[in-house]
Amino acid sequence: MPPSAPSPRERLLETASRLFYSEGIHTVPVDRLVTQAGVTRATFYRHFPAKEDLVVAYLRATDERLRTAVATAVAQGGPDQGVSAVLDLIGEVTCAAGFRGCHFINAAAEYPNASDPVREAITDHRAWFQRTVTDLASRAGHPDPAYAGHVLVLLHDGALSGADLDDPEAVRTTVRRAGHDLLGLPLPDQGL
Repeated sequence: MPPSAPSPRERLLETASRLFYSEGIHTVPVDRLVTQAGVTRATFYRHFPAKEDLVVAYLRATDERLRTAVATAVAQGGPDQGVSAVLDLIGEVTCAAGFRGCHFINAAAEYPNASDPVREAITDHRAWFQRTVTDLASRAGHPDPAYAGHVLVLLHDGALSGADLDDPEAVRTTVRRAGHDLLGLPLPDQGL
């Protein structure tokens, strides 16, 4: 049985994800989104009453993909290697083709009002990531997991910002080493 074609909502989300990430949110008008997604304006507004609703949906979908990727990396790494797996994942992302920084940091720059629903989606994602890395630091045996979790978030943010500006491979190597140093873990030999 052939796979079903993506729904108009799915096409809008895919188009928004691609364009918002590569070009910025405010630079992409609704007319362009509907044209590239192959839907009408009426269809757009039936699924998303305002462009900001699409932005929130884009960020929530990105959050879900990242949660799944982190859970998969941690599961493959096992309980003792969870932090290492997340650091490796961050490094892989920074070296990926088309990398343009963090979806959430980029969106935050365009939506400065903390009470905006877009910022709420960003805050939810960051709170989840903070909890996740703090838990991993605790499982790795760090004496102050809350502190280690905050440092890991800063390493993450720095890597996702720095890799867009500097040599991504050097950023990848540095974030892995710094994370392992922070937690007192040996750095797995991966040719670095």
